[in-house]
Amino acid sequence: MHKLKFVKRVLVTAMCATITITSFSIGASNVDAATPKSEALIQSGQKYLGVPYRLGAPSGATYAFDCSSFTQYLFKKNGVSLPRTSAAQAKAGTGVAKGYISMGDLVFFNTNGRSISHVGVYAGKNKMLHTSSSKGVVLSDMNTNYWNNRYVTARRVLN
Repeated sequence: MHKLKFVKRVLVTAMCATITITSFSIGASNVDAATPKSEALIQSGQKYLGVPYRLGAPSGATYAFDCSSFTQYLFKKNGVSLPRTSAAQAKAGTGVAKGYISMGDLVFFNTNGRSISHVGVYAGKNKMLHTSSSKGVVLSDMNTNYWNNRYVTARRVLN
Protein backbone atom coordinates (compact mmCIF):
# COMPACT_ATOMS: atom_id res chain seq x y z
CA MET A 1 0.00 0.00 0.00
CA HIS A 2 2.85 2.38 0.76
CA LYS A 3 4.27 1.74 -2.67
CA LEU A 4 1.01 2.80 -4.29
CA LYS A 5 1.01 6.15 -2.42
CA PHE A 6 4.57 6.74 -3.52
CA VAL A 7 3.69 6.06 -7.16
CA LYS A 8 0.76 8.48 -6.97
CA ARG A 9 2.99 11.23 -5.57
CA VAL A 10 5.58 10.71 -8.28
CA LEU A 11 2.90 10.81 -10.94
CA VAL A 12 1.46 14.07 -9.55
CA THR A 13 4.93 15.58 -9.35
CA ALA A 14 5.68 14.52 -12.92
CA MET A 15 2.40 16.01 -14.14
CA CYS A 16 3.16 19.31 -12.40
CA ALA A 17 6.58 19.41 -14.01
CA THR A 18 5.01 18.81 -17.41
CA ILE A 19 2.47 21.56 -16.86
CA THR A 20 5.20 23.96 -15.77
CA ILE A 21 7.32 23.22 -18.83
CA THR A 22 4.31 23.54 -21.12
CA SER A 23 3.40 26.89 -19.55
CA PHE A 24 6.94 28.11 -20.06
CA SER A 25 6.90 27.10 -23.71
CA ILE A 26 3.61 28.87 -24.29
CA GLY A 27 5.00 32.04 -22.71
CA ALA A 28 8.12 31.88 -24.85
CA SER A 29 6.07 31.64 -28.03
CA ASN A 30 4.25 34.90 -27.19
CA VAL A 31 7.36 36.87 -28.08
CA ASP A 32 5.75 38.04 -31.34
CA ALA A 33 2.42 38.75 -29.64
CA ALA A 34 0.42 41.32 -31.55
CA THR A 35 -2.31 43.61 -30.32
CA PRO A 36 -4.76 45.53 -32.50
CA LYS A 37 -2.68 48.68 -31.81
CA SER A 38 0.63 47.06 -32.77
CA GLU A 39 -0.85 45.52 -35.92
CA ALA A 40 -2.29 48.92 -36.93
CA LEU A 41 1.11 50.53 -36.27
CA ILE A 42 2.96 48.06 -38.51
CA GLN A 43 0.31 48.27 -41.25
CA SER A 44 0.47 52.07 -41.27
CA GLY A 45 4.28 51.93 -41.36
CA GLN A 46 4.33 49.53 -44.31
CA LYS A 47 2.58 52.18 -46.40
CA TYR A 48 5.91 54.06 -46.37
CA LEU A 49 8.08 51.19 -47.67
CA GLY A 50 10.55 52.63 -50.15
CA VAL A 51 10.29 56.26 -48.95
CA PRO A 52 13.87 57.57 -49.17
CA TYR A 53 16.26 58.04 -46.27
CA ARG A 54 17.50 61.52 -45.41
CA LEU A 55 19.63 62.20 -42.33
CA GLY A 56 17.99 64.91 -40.24
CA ALA A 57 14.66 64.64 -42.05
CA PRO A 58 12.26 67.08 -40.40
CA SER A 59 9.64 65.86 -37.93
CA GLY A 60 6.32 65.26 -39.64
CA ALA A 61 7.77 65.09 -43.18
CA THR A 62 6.77 62.05 -45.24
CA TYR A 63 8.86 62.64 -48.39
CA ALA A 64 11.95 61.31 -46.55
CA PHE A 65 12.78 59.89 -43.12
CA ASP A 66 15.76 59.13 -40.97
CA CYS A 67 15.33 56.33 -38.45
CA SER A 68 14.00 58.40 -35.56
CA SER A 69 11.86 60.76 -37.63
CA PHE A 70 10.20 57.64 -39.07
CA THR A 71 9.46 56.11 -35.65
CA GLN A 72 8.38 59.49 -34.27
CA TYR A 73 6.00 60.05 -37.20
CA LEU A 74 4.64 56.50 -37.15
CA PHE A 75 3.91 56.50 -33.43
CA LYS A 76 2.42 60.00 -33.50
CA LYS A 77 0.03 58.82 -36.25
CA ASN A 78 -0.95 56.07 -33.86
CA GLY A 79 -1.43 58.28 -30.80
CA VAL A 80 1.96 58.05 -29.07
CA SER A 81 4.30 61.02 -28.69
CA LEU A 82 8.04 60.25 -28.97
CA PRO A 83 11.15 62.45 -28.74
CA ARG A 84 13.00 63.22 -31.98
CA THR A 85 16.29 61.28 -31.65
CA SER A 86 16.94 57.56 -31.30
CA ALA A 87 18.94 58.14 -28.08
CA ALA A 88 16.04 60.07 -26.54
CA GLN A 89 13.49 57.51 -27.77
CA ALA A 90 15.55 54.81 -26.01
CA LYS A 91 14.48 56.38 -22.70
CA ALA A 92 10.74 56.36 -23.50
CA GLY A 93 8.31 53.69 -22.31
CA THR A 94 9.45 50.59 -20.47
CA GLY A 95 12.43 48.34 -21.10
CA VAL A 96 11.80 44.92 -22.63
CA ALA A 97 14.24 42.01 -22.44
CA LYS A 98 15.36 40.81 -25.88
CA GLY A 99 13.58 37.48 -25.46
CA TYR A 100 10.25 39.22 -24.83
CA ILE A 101 10.09 41.77 -27.62
CA SER A 102 6.59 42.07 -29.11
CA MET A 103 5.25 43.55 -32.30
CA GLY A 104 5.27 47.35 -32.03
CA ASP A 105 8.20 47.59 -29.61
CA LEU A 106 11.01 49.98 -30.45
CA VAL A 107 14.37 48.26 -31.01
CA PHE A 108 17.66 50.14 -30.65
CA PHE A 109 21.12 49.60 -32.08
CA ASN A 110 24.62 51.01 -31.81
CA THR A 111 25.64 51.49 -35.45
CA ASN A 112 28.24 54.21 -34.89
CA GLY A 113 30.43 52.38 -32.38
CA ARG A 114 29.74 54.90 -29.61
CA SER A 115 26.10 54.85 -28.50
CA ILE A 116 22.50 54.21 -29.56
CA SER A 117 22.31 55.55 -33.10
CA HIS A 118 19.53 53.59 -34.81
CA VAL A 119 15.92 52.72 -34.03
CA GLY A 120 13.33 50.53 -35.70
CA VAL A 121 9.94 49.00 -34.87
CA TYR A 122 9.72 45.28 -34.20
CA ALA A 123 7.31 43.84 -36.77
CA GLY A 124 7.23 40.22 -35.55
CA LYS A 125 9.06 37.09 -36.73
CA ASN A 126 12.50 38.68 -36.17
CA LYS A 127 11.72 41.52 -38.61
CA MET A 128 11.89 45.24 -38.01
CA LEU A 129 10.43 48.16 -39.90
CA HIS A 130 13.02 50.95 -40.13
CA THR A 131 14.92 53.20 -42.48
CA SER A 132 18.03 52.10 -44.29
CA SER A 133 20.44 54.76 -45.54
CA SER A 134 20.63 52.99 -48.91
CA LYS A 135 17.06 51.71 -49.36
CA GLY A 136 14.83 54.04 -47.36
CA VAL A 137 11.98 52.51 -45.33
CA VAL A 138 12.40 48.73 -45.34
CA LEU A 139 11.50 45.57 -43.48
CA SER A 140 14.73 43.87 -42.36
CA ASP A 141 15.66 40.61 -40.70
CA MET A 142 17.03 41.34 -37.22
CA ASN A 143 18.52 37.86 -37.06
CA THR A 144 21.62 38.77 -39.06
CA ASN A 145 25.14 39.17 -37.68
CA TYR A 146 25.00 42.89 -38.43
CA TRP A 147 21.91 43.60 -36.32
CA ASN A 148 22.66 40.98 -33.64
CA ASN A 149 26.10 42.47 -33.01
CA ARG A 150 24.71 46.01 -32.74
CA TYR A 151 21.55 45.38 -30.72
CA VAL A 152 21.35 47.43 -27.50
CA THR A 153 17.82 47.39 -26.07
CA ALA A 154 14.08 47.46 -26.72
CA ARG A 155 11.34 49.69 -25.29
CA ARG A 156 7.59 49.27 -25.14
CA VAL A 157 5.67 52.51 -25.71
CA LEU A 158 2.30 51.16 -26.88
CA ASN A 159 -0.26 50.42 -24.16
